[in-house]
Amino acid sequence: MKLGYQTNTWGGVVGHPGGVTSVKDLYYLANGSTEQAIKDIAAAGYKGIELFDGNLMQYADRPDEFVALLKQYDLALIGVYTGANFIYKDIQEDEFYKIETAAKLAAAAGAEHLVLGGGAVRASGILESDYTELAQSLERAAAIATKYGLVPSYHPHLGTIVEKPDQLDRIMELTSINLCPDTAHIEAGGGDPVAVIKKYAHRIKYIHFKDYAAGAFLPLGEGKQDFKEMVAVLQQNNYDGWITVELDSYEDPLKGAEISKTYIQEKLNIQ
Repeated sequence: MKLGYQTNTWGGVVGHPGGVTSVKDLYYLANGSTEQAIKDIAAAGYKGIELFDGNLMQYADRPDEFVALLKQYDLALIGVYTGANFIYKDIQEDEFYKIETAAKLAAAAGAEHLVLGGGAVRASGILESDYTELAQSLERAAAIATKYGLVPSYHPHLGTIVEKPDQLDRIMELTSINLCPDTAHIEAGGGDPVAVIKKYAHRIKYIHFKDYAAGAFLPLGEGKQDFKEMVAVLQQNNYDGWITVELDSYEDPLKGAEISKTYIQEKLNIQ
């Protein structure tokens, strides 16, 4: 298994303000320095990064500079995280335009994975048809990823229509897309990450580790998640891909990355 880190800890999770009035420009964004994140992630001993589509788009007019930055610090681009509402037909074409733009740039930069989040919760509540619409949209988004040689996976997330265990099971039944479990989001939504990994091991090509306790997202080892068992299940199913540590925010991003790396080395025996 290979170890990576998400750059979103540097600056925290925000969204591109252009998306307020232009859906095609509604990218995720970490409001910090991608260059500093890459430098720190390499210093902490990780071998790859994942970043938001919006942070990759900052290099759209200078892609060679981004590739050179990764090469300078000997880091792989594991994947790019993107997402959409997915359930509103009137804006879907603009959402897919955005996803394809991100996928094309990600592939050109050498990414392996395209991680997809989303499934909006309506102000009036969730409709049963929203799951069908989300499923159809995810299949279309997966096809876009595949077109550019990327491995597509769906990432369940708090605040979407796929945060609870039964909601996850529903969307997995309706789709063929891979699953990228975020262990903390699964637990925060009422699920058991070990059980989810066991159940969907055959559809897991990529995974996010994040610790969790008392409603807080934490560096690995500072919460109560059973990562040893998760790794054991992955190994039993011949998983040899990336494990990416993701921590939405931390006062000292480099320190947070180092805490998780030490835990992985000492407790999980993964270098």
